[in-house]
Amino acid sequence: MGTGQDQARLTALFRRNLELCEVGPGETVAVLSEGDQLRHYAEASLAAARDLGADVEDVHLPSEGAEDPAVRIANIGQNALGRNPQAMQTCLDADMVVDHMLLLFSHEQIAMQKAGTRILLIVEPVEILERLFPTAEMRARVEAGERRLRAARSLRFTNAAGTDVTYTLGDKPILTEYGYTTEPGRWDHWPGGFLATLAAEEGVNGRVVMEADDIVFPLREFTGERIAFEIEGGRVREIGGGARAGHLRDFIEGYGDPRAYAVSHIGWGLNHRCIWRPDLPGIGMDGRAHYGNVLFSLGPDTEFGGENDTPCHLDLPMQGCSLWLDDEPIVQDGAVVPEDMRAPAN
Repeated sequence: MGTGQDQARLTALFRRNLELCEVGPGETVAVLSEGDQLRHYAEASLAAARDLGADVEDVHLPSEGAEDPAVRIANIGQNALGRNPQAMQTCLDADMVVDHMLLLFSHEQIAMQKAGTRILLIVEPVEILERLFPTAEMRARVEAGERRLRAARSLRFTNAAGTDVTYTLGDKPILTEYGYTTEPGRWDHWPGGFLATLAAEEGVNGRVVMEADDIVFPLREFTGERIAFEIEGGRVREIGGGARAGHLRDFIEGYGDPRAYAVSHIGWGLNHRCIWRPDLPGIGMDGRAHYGNVLFSLGPDTEFGGENDTPCHLDLPMQGCSLWLDDEPIVQDGAVVPEDMRAPAN
């Protein structure tokens, strides 16, 4: 941020979110950071939690080659916390962890959640944190989607390019993101506006065809052409298309892990303030949570209670799709259908 005035503004911004998280006296908040990465964020979180009366723990790990979050998300689940048992224990003992490292899809994050620690990930640039600041209204719309998803037995989505894929749903956890967290063991990510789940084992079958203006994360680029994924029994069996499809296959093969071809979570975005651009700074929440998108994903599933911890995580947000839960339309040609999930009129 550079100046004391900037840091004070950042602390005030973080305090507003921690108030939504119901941080206050009698709670311990551990603030997790690494080296110089986002250290000003950690200082703002510590000051904000202290201002709200919480006991704070500054869990500041040595750099050990600390990576920018936009780099770390391309090798997901890998972090230095597991090599620091004392720091890990501090996080396990806390009521809340503010994560400025990016523990997503890591065994350490899952252990904290099982211990009852709630977690808030904050790694996006300030401009995005401000523009996509969470609200109770966003929470209500995400939770309306959660109720429908929990009751559904199947999810199907299509698009004009030839997508037609069905997810058989079971009892897998549902991930909701609305940007703050108040419940023990619950993880969230500021910004939010998104929900997703997994299919039952081997329960994804069909074809997904991405259009040229759909997005590939973590590559942070438009596909540039149609790319087709042939799916059988929950795994991608073939990726077809031109040069871009070959580039994507090479990216996956570079991990040397066949589990990277497993279909992971499926969900849709509800944040009407998001911008459809892959090249914005940060880790791409604008694309992932974009209003009316469908997010098709490959790779790890530990965030949902699974055992696939491959570091190759592909999130593939797609526009203009239609999605049904059982026979109820949720998204129709990129427009959110249910009234209680629609964005407020501007």
